Amino acid sequence: MTELTIHVTRSDQASDPYYYVPFDIPAGTTRLDVTMRYAKAEDCIIDLGLLDVRATDYPSPHGFRGWSGGARDSFFVATDDATPGYIHGEIPSGRWRVMLGLYKVPATGANITLTLELDASPRELRPQPARTCPVRKGAGWYRGDLHCHTFHSDAAGSPELLHEAAKQAGLDFLAIADHNTISQRRYFHPNSSPDLVFVRAMEVTTANGHANVYGVDDWIDFRMTRPDHAHTLAGLVHERGGLLSINHDKPTIPWDYELPDADCMEVWQSSWMAWNWIALERYQQRLAAGLRLSAIGGSDFHQPARLMPEGPLVLARPTTVLWLDELSEDAILAAMKAGRGYITESPDGPHLSLSANDSPMGTTISGPVMAKAEIRGARGYRLAWLDASGIIAEEAIEAEEFTARFSGRPKTFLRAEIIADAARPRLIEEFNVAISGRPLSWQLRGMDLAEQPIRRALSNPIYMEVTA
Repeated sequence: MTELTIHVTRSDQASDPYYYVPFDIPAGTTRLDVTMRYAKAEDCIIDLGLLDVRATDYPSPHGFRGWSGGARDSFFVATDDATPGYIHGEIPSGRWRVMLGLYKVPATGANITLTLELDASPRELRPQPARTCPVRKGAGWYRGDLHCHTFHSDAAGSPELLHEAAKQAGLDFLAIADHNTISQRRYFHPNSSPDLVFVRAMEVTTANGHANVYGVDDWIDFRMTRPDHAHTLAGLVHERGGLLSINHDKPTIPWDYELPDADCMEVWQSSWMAWNWIALERYQQRLAAGLRLSAIGGSDFHQPARLMPEGPLVLARPTTVLWLDELSEDAILAAMKAGRGYITESPDGPHLSLSANDSPMGTTISGPVMAKAEIRGARGYRLAWLDASGIIAEEAIEAEEFTARFSGRPKTFLRAEIIADAARPRLIEEFNVAISGRPLSWQLRGMDLAEQPIRRALSNPIYMEVTA
């Protein structure tokens, strides 16, 4: 057993928010245990992770062995198993590093004590589970949640409980984007099935913004320290064939890096009441500037240690609905990138399918536009048509199954929103009941809810061909 005590300061934090404590592992080691102790306080929060001998400076393609952020103060890594958030497997000899995230450091600095224990007892060398590629045949609309968490990062609940929650919600696919780690795949790779396809995901989580990576088996280095590292991140993702999505660009964790070459934007995260009108407005501005970003939604649900009943603040609130030729991870990723879908408030929320000149959402068309929005489950609400200038037409939705039409020459793009009018008081009351009388979450104020339209579904855009 080895004990190391270090002192970190705000100067260290300013120099690099990641602080490395090196140590040596001898040949034959089969298990490492690490414990961290420090005086936790409101102004003192230290994150915890591990890199092995293969890790380099940012960006490193190899050597990640785990991250638990501020969720854990201890972990183990062995050849056959590891703490959730950490990667089991071969333990090469040489210089490893405990990685400390200097999230909050008090003015006086902080003393951190690390206890390291090494063990060489015989253990199996267990491989990581291989990705499975289940397929459900049949074209149609499929429902999923593209952002949620387990106890492999900062949620209390297990992958098994999240799996049950997804089945309870009636989902077809689920992306588990634990923070800065891919260890959740120990469960989700072997348990993906045609009944519920699990999409590979990881949330790149930093103090200056979050982004989801989809469809990549490798760990993606999250140690971004400069605004331009957003472009490095996009390169790391795309060279591995994945998709990059900017997450919840709104209070309280907006995207404060340069805008990279992203494929998607999480326009709706958790309840609509959680500042999502700000994320939607930023999305509208980016589309108006000529960017092409697919709109997606995700609950950001952190699975508790018990299965929760259905309600406005659980998994699949909101739900992303995609048109797929078949249900498979490859088809899901292709539809996400292409923008072949819409976001709705829940698995049974309003249906909103948009087409123009017989072309689906995400495509590019030219000339005069003849558009059609097919709507279900939204009688009594309002449909808004938008282009780069904002709302260009509105109409009441008069039936449970309703077809709205628009003709004209929209500027840059055309998309649609379903907006609640008469239902506003009921929806706000349901939200207030769901938060159980606690102060409004996400630093909201009552006036925010009183003044903002409540969207119930958002389509992806159809783009207008740019003419010289």
